[in-house]
Amino acid sequence: MKISKGKRLLLLGVLLVVIDQVIKVLVKTNMTIGQHFSVIPDWFQILFIENEGMAFGMAFGGVVGKLLLSLFRICLFGVLCWWITKLVRKGYDSDGNKILRKDGSRAVPAGVLIGLTLITAGAFGNIVDSLFYGLVFSASTPSAVASFGGHYAPFLFGKVVDMFYFPLFTWPSWVPLLGGHIFFEPVFNFADSCVTCGAIYLILFQWKFFSRE
Repeated sequence: MKISKGKRLLLLGVLLVVIDQVIKVLVKTNMTIGQHFSVIPDWFQILFIENEGMAFGMAFGGVVGKLLLSLFRICLFGVLCWWITKLVRKGYDSDGNKILRKDGSRAVPAGVLIGLTLITAGAFGNIVDSLFYGLVFSASTPSAVASFGGHYAPFLFGKVVDMFYFPLFTWPSWVPLLGGHIFFEPVFNFADSCVTCGAIYLILFQWKFFSRE
């Protein structure tokens, strides 16, 4: 049985979210805040931290900022889902056959849909943390590992779990402004990677589509 394009994108999105959440739950229920171990010495570490919800560990405006950020991300996720659904249907008739419309529009390239799905899945992965982690986990601290059944924050105020750290090298001291700093300091998660990779792919390889649109 042939699986429609929309269902394939949905399966991809679900798979990415599941991978993201499995990694986060394993880290949160087995590591304390600040705990780390090397995967590749001096290059790649698993370092457990939590943030208020912005990508790559950035913070935003305290409690009010956290609430606004969570609501904004939910709205953005809804818009992305609507947009992808609209693009999937573009250039097809009611029977699923490709057509060329009078305005010259054709079926949207698969790469565009995959890139947008990566961004949407990544956004949703971090939304799950903000919405539910505070309700289902106890707090992670430098001395205690979180467990299921706790309640460390209300709905919309859960913290996002980050764990990937790549301290590739330290800038030489003679480099202006950057001297002594690690080349890439942010700690991020799988969802952040999906958003970043999806955005970079669309910018580099699908810009012609968006310029036409």
